[in-house]
Amino acid sequence: MSEKLAKLVEELSTLSVLEAADLVKMLEEKWGVSAAAPVAMAVAGGAAVAAEPVEEKTEFDVVIKDPGAKKIDVIKVIRQLTSLGLGEAKTLAETAGGKILTGVGKDAAMDAKKKLDEAGANIVIE
Repeated sequence: MSEKLAKLVEELSTLSVLEAADLVKMLEEKWGVSAAAPVAMAVAGGAAVAAEPVEEKTEFDVVIKDPGAKKIDVIKVIRQLTSLGLGEAKTLAETAGGKILTGVGKDAAMDAKKKLDEAGANIVIE
């Protein structure tokens, strides 16, 4: 493998699942192709073997990295998303790396991230 390709593989290995999914979407749009098409590889005998399906992550954690300038708005959103009281939500908003939601589905995680981003927080989904 060329040095250029090896470097690219190393960089791509650092992407999270969500970042990799975004990359796939961007490449599909740029190149006008679909990654959902069946993938086959030719083997030595000339027969084709379908690629094994990759197990997709189904549970996600919504983690706050920084509450941002509008901490009160972030606390309000945290209270809407959880059953925490005001003091607990404030503590969570101020705790970098604090998990707001754990083990939720992709849609719920993305919805929570959107709401918290709109409130001014810096959020990641793991």
